[in-house]
Amino acid sequence: MSQATPELAALQAKIHARDPHQPEFLQAIDEFFANLTPFLAQHPEILEHNLVEMITEPERAIQFRVPWQDDAGKWQVNRGFRIQFNSAIGPYKGGLRFHPSVNLSILKFLGFEQIFKNALTGLPIGGGKGGSDFDPKGKSDAEIMRFCQSFITELHRHIGPNLDVPAGDIGVGGREIGYMYGQYKRLCGNAQGVLTGKGLTFGGSLARTEATGYGLVYFVKHLLADQGDSFKDKKVMVSGSGNVAIYAIEKVHALGGHVVSVSDSSGYIYDPAGIDLALLKEIKEVKRARLTEYVKTRPESEYIADQSVWTLQIAADIALPCATQNEILPEHVPGLIENGVKIVAEGANMPTTLEAVDLLQTAKVIYCPGKAANAGGVAVSALEMSQNSARLSWTFDTVDQELDKIMKMIYENCRDTAQEFGLADNLLAGANIAGFRKVSEAMLAQGLV
Repeated sequence: MSQATPELAALQAKIHARDPHQPEFLQAIDEFFANLTPFLAQHPEILEHNLVEMITEPERAIQFRVPWQDDAGKWQVNRGFRIQFNSAIGPYKGGLRFHPSVNLSILKFLGFEQIFKNALTGLPIGGGKGGSDFDPKGKSDAEIMRFCQSFITELHRHIGPNLDVPAGDIGVGGREIGYMYGQYKRLCGNAQGVLTGKGLTFGGSLARTEATGYGLVYFVKHLLADQGDSFKDKKVMVSGSGNVAIYAIEKVHALGGHVVSVSDSSGYIYDPAGIDLALLKEIKEVKRARLTEYVKTRPESEYIADQSVWTLQIAADIALPCATQNEILPEHVPGLIENGVKIVAEGANMPTTLEAVDLLQTAKVIYCPGKAANAGGVAVSALEMSQNSARLSWTFDTVDQELDKIMKMIYENCRDTAQEFGLADNLLAGANIAGFRKVSEAMLAQGLV
């Protein structure tokens, strides 16, 4: 990472002093600032207009109470949030996360990353994020429905097809989106473009479920093709076992690769024969069970409890972290390097700490940041918005082909931007500069409002 200018360093210190209790947001800021210097050297007007500080402050941060009744008739209360970070290139776009860890810091980090991720897709969407500290695990469908209806009853006044278009994230899948859209429709009328990730019978898009995982693999596919290589016979480590991980595994297998690991919050599976995708889908998507169920059917596999999958010492070519933020720590990197990993591509948002990124880049491991590599999900969400606007439904192949094209464009934009500014194969710098350049040009043209 490059050295920050004195102006950037002063602004960085100011943001740290202003939000000292928001570590995830500050981590995202620090990563972003570390890559801007070459661009700012050529564009002094950015600093003259104080545009960097402006883009680090959300346009709007909404917090609200979400009261809901459990099955025992007792009233519960959770916090709801929506961070509308930047609308320079289009309506706010970003997921809703339901998880006990959700707080202002996490949502600001996710919303800030979303600005540049969305810009990289080439589609007219701004950056936002939201959610609640509600935990769907262990709740009945009726409890989840009541919570979602209460949540959207407040949020509906802040969103709309041309204002803010939420989607799903951790803890928010098709079920939750359906409940929220149903309540939104009761309050505001039929406006399919207001939420994405909907069911196929009411405005959803084919390939949306697969999009983030497929897009991640497409990004790496184009990177490998640049090197005259492919996924064929590559051994791949994957973390997570949710939507992103499952469909990344599916696409790696389709391209001839060999995935040997998955994980959840309690531990990880190592299956030297290759992850049985049908079994994994049955456990996670149908039974909604823990990964410990996997070894009951696949006794040749191993379940290691209470450890990170990145402690697994096996030879591998590619690592795809698809779980959550800060899962690859500095102490994990030497093992990855020694075991032959040449590419780390992020399916999750910021799963690699700044120190771990530095170690990977120093060792010449190609690091593909989430704001570029996992942009496939929001890209297909924007394609869903297009279909809703046109009252059309595209085929799976049409959406999938568009996704592949978008991921190729994102990869090439990151690669070419890094080279333009003398940063060689630094795809992180390329992603940050390319995304920031597009958004900053729009902000300047609109009068920095």
